[in-house]
Amino acid sequence: MRGSARTATEDLADSDLMRRTAAGDRDAFAALYRRHHAMVYRFARLMTGSRTAAEDIVQEVFLVLMRDASRYDPVRAALPSYLYGVARHQTRRRLARDRQFVAFDAATADAAHAPAGDLAATLERQHALQRLRRAILSLPRKYREVIVLCDLQGVSYSDAGAALGCAVGTIRSRLHRARLLLTQKMERVVLREQEHQRLTMRCAI
Repeated sequence: MRGSARTATEDLADSDLMRRTAAGDRDAFAALYRRHHAMVYRFARLMTGSRTAAEDIVQEVFLVLMRDASRYDPVRAALPSYLYGVARHQTRRRLARDRQFVAFDAATADAAHAPAGDLAATLERQHALQRLRRAILSLPRKYREVIVLCDLQGVSYSDAGAALGCAVGTIRSRLHRARLLLTQKMERVVLREQEHQRLTMRCAI
């Protein structure tokens, strides 16, 4: 019976699942979790730089979803936008509590399992990705949010505006500024690395 209940909920719209969740339907809540938890996790991970913090935030977001399901209005925002808004609030609370960003704990397992011939290329890709992640984490929060939502999560401007409580024009202007800042930060990082390499080579001679 549980399997048939799960199958029955998988094809329902988010709004229907939310109504059932508000009525205490655990299968509906589980379906919402399966459908959207990965999206919330990616947002939280990119915003905090911490796998542990992201996992905690996902739990908090879905606790809020279950508790406040009866208040959800699909006319005001699609469920992904609503969840991004809740995740944004929970992320801010977590960062305010921690008072610092946690360095990205990106796994190096890919490099460890890469074929010998691909190891150098794999390490270089990981280094470039970590460089980008650090640059994103260093952005002011309002710019980091739009970069994560629009450029990394592929959220539309209108949905990002609904999640962040901003007009679409504000999203566009913030995103333009965020991209400029990110480009500048990446260029400075590359220049510092190049300078470090030159100094290292001089010392080795």
